[in-house]
Amino acid sequence: MPTARDNIADRPLRPSMLRGAMRRCPACGEGALFNGYLRVKDQCPHCGEALHHQRADDGPAYLTILLVSHLGAPLLLAIYIAYRPSPAAMLIGFGLGAVILSLALLPVIKGAFVGFQWARRMHGFGLEQKGTA
Repeated sequence: MPTARDNIADRPLRPSMLRGAMRRCPACGEGALFNGYLRVKDQCPHCGEALHHQRADDGPAYLTILLVSHLGAPLLLAIYIAYRPSPAAMLIGFGLGAVILSLALLPVIKGAFVGFQWARRMHGFGLEQKGTA
């Protein structure tokens, strides 16, 4: 049985996720996606697309932790086997590396999440009628 969603054209997934990862509006790619570090704007300043529907919640943080730990663990083992640095040097080096990498990846991943939600029309993206308040 056809539904109302079947009549809605698909939005391109890859370009909208890449736009979001570049911290730009997933619809137009021009307007800034964030107010500051991680707060998503209510609407795009360039095209006016409503962005307040996003529900990224904890997903970007979980994925960031997963990526940083999967990159850090093998690197930690390889550095230890190759150079045998002191435990303090490893703690400082890998601790700072994990914090910096996490802070760099978090807004990129959150932007990609918002782009994914916009492309898939999740949480109300694109389902409202035009011209209604």
